[in-house]
Amino acid sequence: MRLAVTGAFGYSGQYIAKRLLGEGHDVITLTNSTNRPNPFGSKVQAFRFNFGAPRKLEETLRGVDVLINTYWVRFDHATFTHSEAVENTKVLFGAARRAGVKRVVHVSITNPDINSDLPYFRGKAELEETLVSSGMSYCILRPTVLFGKEDVLINNIAWALRKLPFFGVFGSGDYRLQPIFVDDLAAVAAERAAGLKNEVVNAIGPETFTFRELVEMIARAIGVSRRILSVPPWAGYLASRFLGWVVKDVVITREEIQGLMENRLYVEDAPLGKTKLSDWVVANRESLGLRYTSELARRRDRFLSYRSN
Repeated sequence: MRLAVTGAFGYSGQYIAKRLLGEGHDVITLTNSTNRPNPFGSKVQAFRFNFGAPRKLEETLRGVDVLINTYWVRFDHATFTHSEAVENTKVLFGAARRAGVKRVVHVSITNPDINSDLPYFRGKAELEETLVSSGMSYCILRPTVLFGKEDVLINNIAWALRKLPFFGVFGSGDYRLQPIFVDDLAAVAAERAAGLKNEVVNAIGPETFTFRELVEMIARAIGVSRRILSVPPWAGYLASRFLGWVVKDVVITREEIQGLMENRLYVEDAPLGKTKLSDWVVANRESLGLRYTSELARRRDRFLSYRSN
């Protein structure tokens, strides 16, 4: 098949493109980072998103059988917002439909909610509704936290454990997560791209942790002993703001803290991922968290490859 993958020079999109190429498919990518080094050489041609020129986007997608969409933003910022990401994705879906794309595999999030006051989860729910009503065949994948060598969250927890005298968790820390290995998600995306069934799939890993258990597991694996303290969410947020000023990044937002504490990264379902985070952290303990990974730096610099931690 001919497939278009958004963000194949980035994080999850790169793993998905690699899977598809390994299966012998023809792959193109849509990206805002056409100047990043192409890890696939001539095997994957890059095209700009052209959200502001829907007809150009439509022409790019003409002849594509399946669109795999990973495009999104993690938080609102002066230069990008959730509402902009929602509108851009609607343009993408519309262009795909007009171009004759037969199927869309769309990466969403666990527990999206059109009535949520959290723009991340509300925006994801809105896009799911848009895709379902588009008339195209669809598979909606709902992962929680991704982990891998280019990861942000797990790496930066390890970095904080290495660098700071103690680690604060918001409130009790008993809210849960089910991290999935990025290549396991890629395998599911590649498999479901070849399907015909309209479906919504919770893409979760084989282990469930409370946030406190997650931090404790990472600390043990990297051989660091730190006090893990329960702090009021407002105090933890202010500390994160100060840390963000130091590292010139957005460490975590109020909305992300609320989403964590609402257990939105947990579902009652069978796991799709096979790779255990606890095993992966042990295997990568020598390098995990040695350097801080900046979300903002990745978005500002469209010329460098995503760094493996």
